[in-house]
Amino acid sequence: MTVQVAVILARKGTEVVTIRPDATLADAAASLGERDVGALVVSGDGRSVQGVLSERDIVRCLAESGAGALGRTVGEVMTAEVHTCERDTTADELMALMTTRRIRHVPVLEDDRLAGIVSIGDVVKSRIDELETQTEALQGYVTGSSY
Repeated sequence: MTVQVAVILARKGTEVVTIRPDATLADAAASLGERDVGALVVSGDGRSVQGVLSERDIVRCLAESGAGALGRTVGEVMTAEVHTCERDTTADELMALMTTRRIRHVPVLEDDRLAGIVSIGDVVKSRIDELETQTEALQGYVTGSSY
């Protein structure tokens, strides 16, 4: 059985970098760089999800509008149609969602409140860890030793 999002969050942590919708893209770019993340959850209160702003959103806006885009607000540029998951969502379900919707970051909600965020990198790492555990178990079975 595949790992649930709760396990992924337990490994990586539940901290989510948020930004207010009235912040500028320049502020958002600075926050992305300082925090070394690829997306920010847009939230006025730090608990609700109004949107997601990714590096891709900023690049598209810059390509369309030039450097002046950095003065635009996050709320104008963010992706407002946000796909979320819950702690009991499986990594396989999350991979399917990310692949189908072509998204790289999915906020995790618990009781309609922001409880974490999972990136495609987190999902891939979880899958690799799962495969390594299975491989070690099989090697132990074949060789008669325990790992």
